[in-house]
Amino acid sequence: MNSEKLILETPYGTRDLLPGDAAEMRHMENTLSDLFRSWGYDEVITPTIEHLETLAPRILEENSLFMLLGNKNKLLALRNEMTTPIARLVSTRLKDAPVPLKLSYICNVFRMEQTQMGRQCEFHQAGVELMGSETPASDAEIISLAIESVLRCGIKDFQIHLGQVAFLDAMLAYYAIEEALCRALKSAIERHDIVLMDQMIDTLPLSIEDQENLKKLPLLNGREDLLKRLYDFPLNSQGRSAVDNLAEIYALIKSYGYGDYVRFDLGIIRDFNYYTGMVFEGYSIGLGFPLCGGGRYDRLLTDYGHPQPATGFALGMERILLALNRQGIQIPPVVKDVYIGYADDFIKNAIKRAMELRREGKSAELGMQGQSREEAELSCKRRGYSRLEYFG
Repeated sequence: MNSEKLILETPYGTRDLLPGDAAEMRHMENTLSDLFRSWGYDEVITPTIEHLETLAPRILEENSLFMLLGNKNKLLALRNEMTTPIARLVSTRLKDAPVPLKLSYICNVFRMEQTQMGRQCEFHQAGVELMGSETPASDAEIISLAIESVLRCGIKDFQIHLGQVAFLDAMLAYYAIEEALCRALKSAIERHDIVLMDQMIDTLPLSIEDQENLKKLPLLNGREDLLKRLYDFPLNSQGRSAVDNLAEIYALIKSYGYGDYVRFDLGIIRDFNYYTGMVFEGYSIGLGFPLCGGGRYDRLLTDYGHPQPATGFALGMERILLALNRQGIQIPPVVKDVYIGYADDFIKNAIKRAMELRREGKSAELGMQGQSREEAELSCKRRGYSRLEYFG
């Protein structure tokens, strides 16, 4: 190929991770992998490429996917998140596995979208899925593990905003709002378009008091006292059950010792076509978008012919690293133990010593040519090693 035709830039929405960036990412991956394992979650790895139909249950817009043609012109796509590939896996190869299934993943995913701070078209996610349990205990574990994940990454100043999709559904059902308008209202709330939401509510044949109750929905947030206030709303049995569910989950989160990190926020509904119960997002100071998010999605596995309840969360690795940077928190640098320099006739001695150190679990870099001691000392310093061993 003619070198003049080579493109030496990365594609839009992707980036190279230089040694320092890669070391930080790997540190996070190892930290989270160890954490997930300690909570009883087994790691799975799925293909980067999936059939387009596999991802269909969670596709809002096909143009958000990186698509390609596979064998026999079959439409394929790069995975845009990990819950649907794991749902496929559980519905096929793990369909006879005992429940609850506790699975974890750490991988890159791809979305064709406008890039933003902390999010490229290719980005890294870590998360867990808990399938086969519908109890508040499973939701409380997912939220608590999300909190512990953020803490283990080094971020201390953050909050989890906890909502309940079923509460919103119950309120809309109570006022007998038609399905099409329900979808439009949910969409406006999901986008935080309060002006549009208020305009739509004003057109409803409801009393002023009832209209005001609906307008309060996305603004309902606070600490534990909010739960008591929710019971004052006009609720059917579904609405009361939704509030009861939040109260049970929160009581268990407090047992984990994480109650102070949780704030209730009924304006959090995330993907309303997908989530069926509790939903949550994690926010850090100085970052205008969530670090992590998740919730209960009891209908998804039905689309794959294997109905069972499920809950989970995902954490954005780049966003965690950005939050650490914004808060002035440094990730511990990679320990580089020994640089081994040598004079021209001592390379065999240097090789032997390098292998001894590596077998002891030390990192040891061998110079690629003979050096004077002064040159070796300079190489040791430039390459970031703690000490020099020199033969010559």
